[in-house]
Amino acid sequence: MIARLKWTDDRPHTLVVACSDGRLQEQTDDFLHVQLGLAGFDRFYVPGGGGALASSGRDFIRAQQLRRECAYLIELHEVERVILIFHGPAENGPPGAVCADYRRKLPWASPGLLSDRQRVDALELLDIRSEWARNAEVSAYRCEVGASHEVTFFSLDADRS
Repeated sequence: MIARLKWTDDRPHTLVVACSDGRLQEQTDDFLHVQLGLAGFDRFYVPGGGGALASSGRDFIRAQQLRRECAYLIELHEVERVILIFHGPAENGPPGAVCADYRRKLPWASPGLLSDRQRVDALELLDIRSEWARNAEVSAYRCEVGASHEVTFFSLDADRS
């Protein structure tokens, strides 16, 4: 049976930029719905998530292009809020939880260094948000996978005004 759902003209006005890693999709959706109270949101899921917008390591042209794509969506969809999500293992977490895009950009880096780089990238993206997010409010979170495969989200910009 084919479900018959209705399309709506209303836009959610929130854009989520997260990694396309399917192992974290349900957890990410749960975080967005339960913790942030979002009923709906536009999705921009690409390898690297929020980090794909940062030009750390390599891919300067890719990062610039993805920021242009975000700017286009933000303007077209009248986005008022952007949520950047990064991911990787907690300090004691499984190495396989490392974001593959960050592993590709910085193949020599340990999981701890990649986590540090994600924090720097998030703060840099916040600093240049007017270039790619227009007037939208931007926040950044990191999804960490712990030793028992528990998933925790925390703010990367909590101390920022």
